[in-house]
Amino acid sequence: MTKRHVSLPAEAEEGLQAFLEEVDHRLSSDEDTCDVVEDVLIDLHGDRDAYERWQAGEDVSPAERVRLQGYDPCNATLESEYYAEKDEEKFQQSKHLQWLWRQFDATPMADNVEFALRFRQMLANHLFEECGDNCRFFKGISFTYGHNISIGDNVVVHDDVHLDDRGKLTVGDRVSISDGVHVYSHDHDIVDQTDVENFHTIIEDDARVTYDAMVRAGVKVGENAIVGSRAVVQSDVPAHHVVVGSPAKSVRIKPGWEDVAEPVDADHPNERESRKIPYELPDDLDRFDEFQRNRQPPSGR
Repeated sequence: MTKRHVSLPAEAEEGLQAFLEEVDHRLSSDEDTCDVVEDVLIDLHGDRDAYERWQAGEDVSPAERVRLQGYDPCNATLESEYYAEKDEEKFQQSKHLQWLWRQFDATPMADNVEFALRFRQMLANHLFEECGDNCRFFKGISFTYGHNISIGDNVVVHDDVHLDDRGKLTVGDRVSISDGVHVYSHDHDIVDQTDVENFHTIIEDDARVTYDAMVRAGVKVGENAIVGSRAVVQSDVPAHHVVVGSPAKSVRIKPGWEDVAEPVDADHPNERESRKIPYELPDDLDRFDEFQRNRQPPSGR
């Protein structure tokens, strides 16, 4: 193995553990999550004095006021807030936790690996539908909601990964997702891009999705498979296979797994359509079309 254990100095470890336990306890309590998030962000950004001055009615500049208001997730909007088919009740909770995750990444502490990994693991336990033990979440990870994500044990998600859970995303045990990967669970119609279909996307145990790859909504990356760098996965990846290219194709079986894997040239089934997640929109929905298009193909579709 090429890694070793690293520990913080005793005093730093004591302070880190106390902070994690305090935030974890508050998020687990009946305390309003919005208040907890605001409080934690004020202190992490070192803005307590300015916040207290503002709350006391003292003068603050317009820029200071916007900054101080921004620690409260109720004063923020996220792109996913506009998605009409989401579970509004779940989103109201996950939005606040997602805001804490994103704004924590904007603090200097986000670059302190030991601190940041343990903070994000604690936060993932509250944000995700399920999160296993000993996960390592690095900087710049984004997601649509968070509450439709299930992650197993000993998973590593590296920098600048996007985990889209507009549909549903399941990640198995010991999965590695490298820097810059995008994993999707929703698709847009090629004629009317405002028409969205949601899917259940699955990455099975021991799979590796390597640098800058893209996994399409509804795809299953099979157990122990490898998705090559910058591959675009459009259909299911068989267990133990290595896929590369755009669209990704199987080029080999991982050494030692030839006897249990399907042959490279086999007719590999693609069950993506079976993973579609239906939804209904309310009749009284106030629809918003950001494109304001009204184009139909000549066939009149």
